[in-house]
Amino acid sequence: MSKHILSAGFCLLALAGTNAWAEHLVAIAGPMTGQYASAGDQIRKGAEMAIADINARGGVNGEKLKLEIGDDACDPKQAVAVANQMVNKKIIFMHGHWCSSSTIPASEVYVEANIPVVTVSTNPKVTDRGLKNIFAIAGRDDQQGQVAGAYLAEKFKGKKIAVVDDKSAYGKGLADEVAKAMEAKGVKPALRESITAGEKDYSGLVSKLKSAGVEVMSYGGYHTEVALILRQAQQAGLKLTVMGGDTMSNTELATAAGPEANNVLFTFGPDARKNPSAAPIVKKFHDAKVEPEGYVLYAYAAFQLFDQAATKAKSTKYADIEKTLRSGTFDTVIGKLSFDAKGNSSAPAFVVYQWKDGKYDYVKK
Repeated sequence: MSKHILSAGFCLLALAGTNAWAEHLVAIAGPMTGQYASAGDQIRKGAEMAIADINARGGVNGEKLKLEIGDDACDPKQAVAVANQMVNKKIIFMHGHWCSSSTIPASEVYVEANIPVVTVSTNPKVTDRGLKNIFAIAGRDDQQGQVAGAYLAEKFKGKKIAVVDDKSAYGKGLADEVAKAMEAKGVKPALRESITAGEKDYSGLVSKLKSAGVEVMSYGGYHTEVALILRQAQQAGLKLTVMGGDTMSNTELATAAGPEANNVLFTFGPDARKNPSAAPIVKKFHDAKVEPEGYVLYAYAAFQLFDQAATKAKSTKYADIEKTLRSGTFDTVIGKLSFDAKGNSSAPAFVVYQWKDGKYDYVKK
């Protein structure tokens, strides 16, 4: 009798051990703390909902997913440390990082460890280095810059336009592309400046803008600095319109800038919340009291990609996932996705939005 009980006990332990071992570790990484933590929060909310939905359907190829979260605070060195931690934890998929300056060095760690990476980072260097593990789902800054630059040259013809960046890989890269696109349309920036992100006083920049007669500022960087610049411009009596990039898709901008946020235009991918096919997922977020703005649905889509690729391949091995992602077309909450040889998305890249009374929508033509 006791032998049977012991035998049954060992069987249960073996089964428990097998189930624990079979659980797939997947991860997100980005700014979970620091001045850009609201973006990290968007990514976390999207990932958690996607993983809950996948697990509710039985997991990936019958095995549940468990989420690991890495905080890089948009610091390149911290991003590399996070990447090494994730490798040591033996994750099999990464959605990250957010800042291009973090994604570029961290992806070098993931490629060595054969970990597929789906990212929303937009600097062209993310995909131009030829890494086989990278898949970008949010377009590139050369595309984004062309859309913004052409819009500025056409809509603000005759007005003085400044191009400003925050010296980051993302910010400077985007600003350079905007300036290039403007000049291709025959419009030369009235001012080209760089600032240091994270400071509280941008009155020096505001004074330069005012002295140069600038009415429109194209900004390569993040939403936190734009809110400060707008408020300080308003205090200095400068009416300023800002054209930003995809990182302006954050309600924190509207909260911090107040009514001045209505002067912000920005480029971002087509609004997935408007896709009829995305309606059930958008409703789920709304029911959970989450507005799926910004990168929420991109994070959800990243895990849909992993789930669909693993299901098609009947495998979660790196070589099988990489090959399937590179050759397939996938239905996601942000639309149909496929990738070129570099890992760039074939989806429509960027459109122009405007903030209005705490919400953003396509700019009125």
